[in-house]
Amino acid sequence: MSVFESYTEPEDVMIDLEFEDGETEQCVVLLRFPIEEQQYIALMPVAQIDDEEGEVYFYRFAEDEDGEVQLTDIKTDEEFEMVADRYEEILDDMDFDELEKEED
Repeated sequence: MSVFESYTEPEDVMIDLEFEDGETEQCVVLLRFPIEEQQYIALMPVAQIDDEEGEVYFYRFAEDEDGEVQLTDIKTDEEFEMVADRYEEILDDMDFDELEKEED
């Protein structure tokens, strides 16, 4: 079973991103979520994890038949906005769920 097969809150799952310039950055997986038929992933650099204003990276996400993670850049501003908006909605829902649990 893949580490990404059935999670919505993948606490402490790490991915090393390699950029076009050859630099790498270790990131923590914040969330993986679908929009229609496409999966997306939200990542934050480990160095920024304690920063309230840490940068979040969004990528298209897929796994090949061997379980290897495939990340693809989001090419259009429209798709990026759609992904960012959905990410914010999920976070808002998670916050609301936490508040409901506290009231019970």
